[in-house]
Amino acid sequence: MATKKTTKATPSWSDVKTKLADFDRAGLLGLVQDLYAASKDNKAFLHARFGLGDDPLEPFKDVIIRWINPPDFRNPISVSKAKKAISDYKKALGQPEGLAELTVFYCEEVFDFLAGCGMDDEGFYDALVRMFEQALKYVLALPAAQQAAFLARLDRVRQLGQNVGWGVGDDFDHFWSAAGLAGDE
Repeated sequence: MATKKTTKATPSWSDVKTKLADFDRAGLLGLVQDLYAASKDNKAFLHARFGLGDDPLEPFKDVIIRWINPPDFRNPISVSKAKKAISDYKKALGQPEGLAELTVFYCEEVFDFLAGCGMDDEGFYDALVRMFEQALKYVLALPAAQQAAFLARLDRVRQLGQNVGWGVGDDFDHFWSAAGLAGDE
C-alpha cells in the first residue's frame, strides 16, 4: 500500500511573522544584514527606506537606464524590468516626489534611447504612453510649487512624442489636455 504524501501549503507572510516573533534584537539585525548582503535590490530598498546616501533614487534610475536605455545597444531592452524599479521604489519609500521623478525619468530615457536607434514594437510604445499618464498623475498630485519643473520636463517628452508613430503623440496630447494643461497641439 502506498503512503499518501501530505503537502504543506506555500508559506505566507503570517508564517514568516510568526518566526520573526522568536528573534531577539541581535537576531533580527543579523537577518536584516544577511538580506542586505544578499542582493543589490535589497540594498537599494533599505537605502531608500532609510534615506541613506546622497541620492536614494540613483540605484532605481540605474536600473531604468539598464533596461530602457542601455549604454551597450547589444543588451536587451526590458520594459517590465525598468518598470519594476519604480515599483520597488514605491514599496521601499513611495515618496510622491520620488515617484514623479522616476516616472518622468523613465519617459526621458525612452526618448534618449530612441534618439540613438529605432524601435518598432507596439508594446514598447503602449508602455511609454501608460508611463506618461502615470507620471502626469504623480506630478499633478504634488504641491503646486513642486509641479512646474516636472511639467516642463513632461512637456518636452510630450513634444518628442509627436515625432513617434503608434499614436504616441496623440495619446500624450489627450492626457495632457485631460489634465487641463494647455499645449501647442
